[in-house]
Amino acid sequence: MHKIFALACCVLALVACDKHDPILPGERTAIFESSSVRVLGTQISDIPTSAYVFDNSNCPYTQDSENVIWDGTRRLFSGFATKNTVASDVKPICDGGYVYAGLTTGELIRVNPKTRQISWIADIYRSSNMTGGASMVDIVSPLVIHGDSVYVGGLGDAFCRVNKVSGLKKWCVGIGVSHPFVIAGNYAFVVSTDDNLYAVRLADGGVMWRSGVRESGAPRYESGAIRVQDDIYNVSDGKMK
Repeated sequence: MHKIFALACCVLALVACDKHDPILPGERTAIFESSSVRVLGTQISDIPTSAYVFDNSNCPYTQDSENVIWDGTRRLFSGFATKNTVASDVKPICDGGYVYAGLTTGELIRVNPKTRQISWIADIYRSSNMTGGASMVDIVSPLVIHGDSVYVGGLGDAFCRVNKVSGLKKWCVGIGVSHPFVIAGNYAFVVSTDDNLYAVRLADGGVMWRSGVRESGAPRYESGAIRVQDDIYNVSDGKMK
């Protein structure tokens, strides 16, 4: 009887670990329906005229490498500090009276700066990455707010569109992100950690095309073309010019 009770406790503990982050509070749900990126191989016909620019210059908050968000000398939020991180110059973003930040532990958070209350926490990584699938889950690429959504990419193989009010994911694609990405028209152009340039449809996360890059870097939108370092790619099909 004691052995049965102990086994039942172990099962319950495992279930709890699956649903709750051991560090930050809140329910956790899987963000991926599949384990691979499905490329549609579809050309883009609605070529954007220019890139979207998110202005975060008036956001006064700072963030350090130990996942602490500061309002001057006042702590706004304290996350879990981890040594297994990538060096980066991350900064929170502001929108609608709230502060959004990506953490080195792989979460995206929304904080009310007046009350210092956490509105929500969204996991931006594959659950398998927490059990040895990846050594880093940092969110190092700048966040972008566009319309009703936050677009965020993490090293834990996740590029996601998250509702900025509720924190619920609209979609996530299994793309690891370390460089800033660019949004233009109805698409996001992302250079991944696997040295590919992806064109991701904002509406549903569909990957229109994928193209290998010779040298990784932040993509730039230039009049119907995407530049990555010295190479230029057609927006319509991703082929190098």
